[in-house]
Amino acid sequence: MDRDTRNAALGAFWVLLIFGIAAYFLPRVMLAAGSVSTVLAAIIAAVFMVAIFVVFWLRGRSQRKKGP
Repeated sequence: MDRDTRNAALGAFWVLLIFGIAAYFLPRVMLAAGSVSTVLAAIIAAVFMVAIFVVFWLRGRSQRKKGP
């Protein structure tokens, strides 16, 4: 396995691990936030969903700058 492939695999592992842990605890966090405000719970869920796409968007921009 060359260096670029290994780095891409490690990056994917960390992204999946972090978002997996966040997704695991998201219902608990939303229930706690929902006891304060239902709008806050919805905002937390929306931020989580948008964060996934932002990470991949930033990754795509980074890869595009590096070139082929």
